[in-house]
Amino acid sequence: MHMQVMYDNKVLIFDRTDFGPSNISLSHHRCRFNPRDLALKLDCTAHSVLYDLSHNTLRPLTLRTDAWCSSGALVPDGSLLQTGGFNDGYTTLRSFTPCPQHNTCDWREIRNHNLSNSRWYSSNQILPSGKIIIVGGRNSFTYEFVPKNDVPSSSFHYLPFLKLTRDSNRGEENNLYPFLHLLPDGNLFIFANRNSILFDYTTNKVLRNFPIIPGQEKRNYPSTASSVLLPLNLTGLNGTRLPDAEIMICGGAYPGTFSLANTLKIFLEASRTCGRLRVTDSNPVWVMETMPTPRVMPDMILLPTGNVIIVNGAMNGTAGWENAANPVLYPVLYRPGLVGPFPKFQLLAPASTPRMYHSSAVLLPDGRVLVGGSNPHRVYDFRANPYPTELSLDAYYPEYLGIQFDSLRPSIVAVEAVNNTASYGRVFAVNISLWDYRVGGLGVTLVAPSFTTHSFAMNQRLLLLQVLAVQQVATSGYRVVARGPPSQAVAPPGFYMLFVVHAGVPSTAVWVQVK
Repeated sequence: MHMQVMYDNKVLIFDRTDFGPSNISLSHHRCRFNPRDLALKLDCTAHSVLYDLSHNTLRPLTLRTDAWCSSGALVPDGSLLQTGGFNDGYTTLRSFTPCPQHNTCDWREIRNHNLSNSRWYSSNQILPSGKIIIVGGRNSFTYEFVPKNDVPSSSFHYLPFLKLTRDSNRGEENNLYPFLHLLPDGNLFIFANRNSILFDYTTNKVLRNFPIIPGQEKRNYPSTASSVLLPLNLTGLNGTRLPDAEIMICGGAYPGTFSLANTLKIFLEASRTCGRLRVTDSNPVWVMETMPTPRVMPDMILLPTGNVIIVNGAMNGTAGWENAANPVLYPVLYRPGLVGPFPKFQLLAPASTPRMYHSSAVLLPDGRVLVGGSNPHRVYDFRANPYPTELSLDAYYPEYLGIQFDSLRPSIVAVEAVNNTASYGRVFAVNISLWDYRVGGLGVTLVAPSFTTHSFAMNQRLLLLQVLAVQQVATSGYRVVARGPPSQAVAPPGFYMLFVVHAGVPSTAVWVQVK
């Protein structure tokens, strides 16, 4: 249900705690006792694991409270701050700090600083200050900031936009897990249902109402679409102006789809459309495009090349228990920078496992896309036909990982920066090895690892850095000189995956800290 890549090349994976026992026992005869749990008061099984990419192993972790449909974000030191959930987790703050040296770290409940409002189906975004804004949640038309170390626990702010965008007919909401994107000017783009605003969270003011996205489709949970901030291109700007920012939203469901699926098990066809809005334009207008297949509950993941891969989801229905049919097995590659008569959407080789409600996807440092989960049932049901609870993980290999591109693939040898830090506005260098160098074909990208749940990769961000020089230093060795991001609003502080991309083929990433 939830996935987060950490800077030590491990993936934090977790689910809800009130489904009953999992198939993985906690180590060292550990158990958790929680009298408020709705399934097991005493539970000796794990509902969270730490997956080690290097060794293909996992370690069971202990969640103390229910993280069902929660949210999260990495803070600047690389720890995951995880917010909300269900029942005993409504107002809970949790954290997980990587421990690459001793491998014994576990979840920690932050007992003294509870959230001020219930945060079930809310969204998070890290801010330029390093704080995190939490927006919305079921029946919570507010936002607040964490960590809470310098404000009272009761501090929150009312946001009428969240109430105005809720559909109250037939039990539909369609504004949960709102899409949040931090823009280069430091303001926040918020999208819910079909509406979006430019929001100044420092003054609690709506600065702008953007046009309603065309079409009847609803775009947020349970009519779940997905959204990305398209890559921020810093090349050629020389720090003199902010990069353009463009939001893309794909998929969703039509009005009434949730009610028909939930009560009568009639599954209407999902949306086929994507909308792009260049929010930094003086008069932004949605540009609509059509996907090869209808899709609800898609995951949109930014690849290090700047392209977008769309995976998971269904062609009919909505999010929710037993509310969808006809899984979409074919990923789609979208090339946002492609112009001319060529199609921007490309169907890719199909997956073999349906990934529908409660599945997730994240970009890995080696350029693969990790996909896992899928449970459209009220409980674990491993024998359900045709969509059982799915415990497997898949790794999707984009075309750039094909062996035919090996000679074009750069390999990062070292980063010439103190403590692998890409400082704001400062020049640093990356030393690479490369067999078949193509002049003018080198780029450096920073990718912020996302917290992915319910088809929204929160805090996902890709920056194409300005390359100042490429110097050949050996027969197959090159030194790439680049400039760090210009500001905290363009790149909030924290850990990023740094890729060198050559002729459309990315290296394996190294982790750098932006600060």
